[in-house]
Amino acid sequence: MDAIPLLLVIILCVLASAYFSASETAFSTMNRLRVKTLADDGNHRAQAALKLVENYDRLITTILIGNNIVNILSASLGTVVFTMWLADAGVSVSTVVMTVVVLIFGEISPKTLAQEHAEAFALFSARPMMVLQTILRPLNFLFSQWKKLLDRVFRKKQEPGITAEEIMTMVDEAQSEGGIDEHKGELLRSAIEFDDLDANDILTPRVEVVAVEKDAAMDEVARVFMGNPYSRLPVYEENLDNIIGMVHEKDFFMAMNRGETSIMGAMKPVIYVAGGIKISRLLRMIQQAKTHVAVVVDEFGGTEGIVTLEDILEQLVGDIWDEHDVVESEVEEINNTTYLVAGSYSLEDFFETFRLPAPEEAYESVTVGGWVMEELGCIPDIGAHFAYGGNEVYVTRVEKRQVKEIRFQLGEPLAHREEP
Repeated sequence: MDAIPLLLVIILCVLASAYFSASETAFSTMNRLRVKTLADDGNHRAQAALKLVENYDRLITTILIGNNIVNILSASLGTVVFTMWLADAGVSVSTVVMTVVVLIFGEISPKTLAQEHAEAFALFSARPMMVLQTILRPLNFLFSQWKKLLDRVFRKKQEPGITAEEIMTMVDEAQSEGGIDEHKGELLRSAIEFDDLDANDILTPRVEVVAVEKDAAMDEVARVFMGNPYSRLPVYEENLDNIIGMVHEKDFFMAMNRGETSIMGAMKPVIYVAGGIKISRLLRMIQQAKTHVAVVVDEFGGTEGIVTLEDILEQLVGDIWDEHDVVESEVEEINNTTYLVAGSYSLEDFFETFRLPAPEEAYESVTVGGWVMEELGCIPDIGAHFAYGGNEVYVTRVEKRQVKEIRFQLGEPLAHREEP
């Protein structure tokens, strides 16, 4: 018997094995979003690829059936050929040779190449694979019934969907691979973390709220507007625990030009919320109420502070400055081991910026100033200091019983510190 036709069939089987192996890798590792974009643009091969992965169980069954058929056939024919050439020794030689050939040319090489060019090979393989699925439909049906039986026998717990942590990892990988730039990465991370923040995390505390009394004279209110950078001022009755509305600078001066003697005609309503409300929900409430200010109240009904629409949006896009704002840096580098840090700086960002290990117990404070007072156990004077994790913290500015600024002295330059 002539061995040449058998060798040709063996070569075709190895090529088919390479095709199935590469298809398995390509369809499992391809970027579905990228392929979906191509499909939406009218690419028919991309549409076929998406249709295949929609029923991934049937696709992988088709690939495994085809791959096993050609691998078994190539091994059997190889045994026949080597037996013709080497008699009894042919079986052993065939086992070694065919294992190496199939492993290198039918498995490792095609899978490596397919992983590097997953989308391109998935598009190339899509239409032939759809034809094979049709041909192998009876076998696919039998194996699908067998799978259902196994699922009933070996029931598994319901797995949760994609978590926020997994999405954050995907964003980090996309940024490191150059798929998105740093700005887009930060924006995506901010959007993912958006629902983790409460109103308490972003409010302007009561002691920093600039407000006017409802019976204040127009000239007095005008001076408050002129002396502060705010375009809206809360209006209170008797004290700040009873904020009854807010007045916009534009509305106020229009009322003043009309000769009105009270700000009540220019006052707009505000909404009242608890400090534990998620800012995603608060944003919807502010939109529905068509206002820009929410008053955060404590359990006793007193004013904790206020949250503006701008405060919420800044959690997504970063600080928003207009032409009248004075840009202040919350972290100022003095040298490679010394920094001035604002007391209002986020405690979470502080620990992340200076690569400090997470505390064993959570702090009640959300700002650096509050953290310093927690550590010292009192309202400190200028010059008070304490050690933290091999670093030194010095209080450099205190106003109205608040720590406004600290000097943070690192034990070693920031560039030498490892991520905690």
